[in-house]
Amino acid sequence: MHLLYDAEFWVAVAFFIFVGIVWKVGGFSAIVTGLDKRGEKIRAELEDARILREEAQKVLADYQKKRQEAEAEAAEIVRTARAEAERLAEETQAKLADFVARRTKMAEQKIAQAEAQAAADVRAAAAEAAVKASEQILRKDSAVSSEALVAKGLSEVRSKLN
Repeated sequence: MHLLYDAEFWVAVAFFIFVGIVWKVGGFSAIVTGLDKRGEKIRAELEDARILREEAQKVLADYQKKRQEAEAEAAEIVRTARAEAERLAEETQAKLADFVARRTKMAEQKIAQAEAQAAADVRAAAAEAAVKASEQILRKDSAVSSEALVAKGLSEVRSKLN
């Protein structure tokens, strides 16, 4: 009888009675059903999380693809801009060379015209000096020698040429 006074014995008996009542009332099936529902809810949440993860991976892949396309487009724009800049530089260089050539040709033409004008002026001055010398020869007395007049006319021509 010594066992009937032991507290652990009565705790064990109460536990078994409680478990029997819970089993008789159907408490275990309610617990199992609740655990099953909880498991289904967790399974559904895991499935939703998996679907969201797959969608996020798809969105990430789309953004990476768009980024690569944008980088490729930017590289193409830069390449096109460089090509255009090189073409414009070559075109500008050609226009500048043509401009310089035209200006050089115009300057050479002006120099040639100035040389021709100077030669014409020298010829006119020489002709004028010759005419003056002839006039003086014809007007002067016979005492003035024709050689002196020619020398004087030549010196005048030389002074005008210089």
